[in-house]
Amino acid sequence: MCRTPRRFAPVLVLLALAGCRGILPPPQGETRYDQLLRSPLPQLLPVPVEGVNAARLVDSWGDGREDGRGHQGIDIFARRGTPVHSTTEGIVEYTGLRGLGGRIVEITGPGGYKHYYAHLEDWAGQKQGDWVQPGEVIGTVGDSGNAAWKGTHLHYGIYTPAGEAIDPYPYLTGRRGR
Repeated sequence: MCRTPRRFAPVLVLLALAGCRGILPPPQGETRYDQLLRSPLPQLLPVPVEGVNAARLVDSWGDGREDGRGHQGIDIFARRGTPVHSTTEGIVEYTGLRGLGGRIVEITGPGGYKHYYAHLEDWAGQKQGDWVQPGEVIGTVGDSGNAAWKGTHLHYGIYTPAGEAIDPYPYLTGRRGR
């Protein structure tokens, strides 16, 4: 049995902690996607709609919707065709049409959190598997899906790796949500 001398134990603990905190370079063979999943979700994200600042946002998280469901995101109102930017780096998981959301883009970002952009007028051209950078244009504001009655806006949602919706308002404004 191999035993580590006691005088090296604190060094080994520090090295292990350094690796967990991203101080050491990633292990050999780790992919960019692996590194993304190990990264934490940023605590402050940029507003994804060009020209809209955080002070204009209203926390619509949990507001009642048809069929008794609660709103699982935030609506950011803007003119049709206003550019929508990715809030984080990540990989495009889906672009296409999906039910109530209409034209959508889903991006897996840091920590495996999914960023959901819905009611788009159009997509910017990224395809599934493409890597995006924070601030990259991914589409434009519209009213596709069930949004025609409400006016042009982006529905932005964040989902945990387990698929649970979380309130994006605090991440976009730095202020507590509901």
